[in-house]
Amino acid sequence: MLTLIEAAEQIRNRRLSPLELTGECLARIQRLDPVLNAFITVTEDIAFEQARQAEAEIAAGNWRGPLHGIPIGLKDLFDTAGVRTTAASNQYRDRVPTEDAELVRRLKQAGAVIVGKLNMHEFAFGMSGVVSAFGPTRNPWNTERITGGSSSGAAAAVAAGMCLAALGTDTSGSVRCPSALCGIVGHRPSRGLLSMKGVIPLSTSFDTAGPMARTVHDAAIVIDTLTASANYASLLEEDVSALRIGIARKSFFDDLQPDVAACMDQAEDVIRELVSQVREVEVPLDAFRTIFDAEIYEYHEAMASKTPGLYDARTLYRVQKCAGTSATAYIRERHRLAKFRSAAERIFEEVDVVITPTTPAAAPKLADLEALEIPDVRPFEVKCLLRNTAPFSSLYWPSTSVPCGFTGDGLPVGMQISSKPGGDSTTLRLAYAYEQATEWRKKQLGRL
Repeated sequence: MLTLIEAAEQIRNRRLSPLELTGECLARIQRLDPVLNAFITVTEDIAFEQARQAEAEIAAGNWRGPLHGIPIGLKDLFDTAGVRTTAASNQYRDRVPTEDAELVRRLKQAGAVIVGKLNMHEFAFGMSGVVSAFGPTRNPWNTERITGGSSSGAAAAVAAGMCLAALGTDTSGSVRCPSALCGIVGHRPSRGLLSMKGVIPLSTSFDTAGPMARTVHDAAIVIDTLTASANYASLLEEDVSALRIGIARKSFFDDLQPDVAACMDQAEDVIRELVSQVREVEVPLDAFRTIFDAEIYEYHEAMASKTPGLYDARTLYRVQKCAGTSATAYIRERHRLAKFRSAAERIFEEVDVVITPTTPAAAPKLADLEALEIPDVRPFEVKCLLRNTAPFSSLYWPSTSVPCGFTGDGLPVGMQISSKPGGDSTTLRLAYAYEQATEWRKKQLGRL
């Protein structure tokens, strides 16, 4: 499978046709998606129309940039004019927006080919990818395993070559977690870097869009295309030897699955060869559930009251648990968050980057998730999936998950690289340097 940047170069030089590439992706969707269930809506006619237009423009010498003619998938939270946007819920099963989300508009402006809307955990309110009105998404590396969520379909689609990149969203880890579990790169940007206009919210204080792709370079190209001023891709090869690396062992390395621990040990050895300084650091931890709960319930209150039966029972249970936050408590919690973030950023006086495992375990079995009683779902997600990603969401630190190995069962493992707000270039540079120093990016799905 070609990476995005490889395909873009061939398209630009007219050695690869956007129509041919789009046809290959759609053929893979037709063949693989009945098993993986990564897509809610496949936009085949639109994709071929966009590919034809891209091919004609490039033939006429009007190449728009590296996403021109590239098949991209969208998590089904991004509004798409004339194409339903469901949030994987029966509440919105027939919802058809009249306008594109801002990031969708920018993708189209860049000449990208939109192949479809991707499955997800209902309303992005969960980390497993199991809860969806359209059924669970399955992990391409082992279809008995989950993908992680909430950007479940995005991770599966990219890993299986059904699109060359995807846009997901990340509130507590919903880009990073499924990227780690599916063996791809996912980046949670600094708050405000990517527009959230036209994206169905979960918790507006913590939501952000993020790219999911096969390589760090591919992810950086997507960010560059979606922002007016960023140029992260051109900075990837800058020297990382002067970076000061912090390993956050306390809490983040507790109770790791043995194979995940082994992968992290090996990754740390590689990192030590790339940089001049590695030390242990302690990242302060706190939860800001009051903010999450208030913002989630504000969006869902009317639906939870009028049409509760249209939610999956597991989502409804969690929405109802969010009720009851007072305005006073919400405001006080926001003040506390601001102070907490300011204090936590002092760590960057000592280091430039903080490294942890992305998730404490590789992908759990789908059957284990589906067998849980409703009150037990969230504790399971915290323990196995979001424990290591959520703290950096609260801190607004940009974080990249990059593949760092495989378990004995052949399941991917991810390493999380985080930096101070605005430090996206730093996380991406180190992730790229690590990626280039290892062979994990070259390991592809052989069973599909």
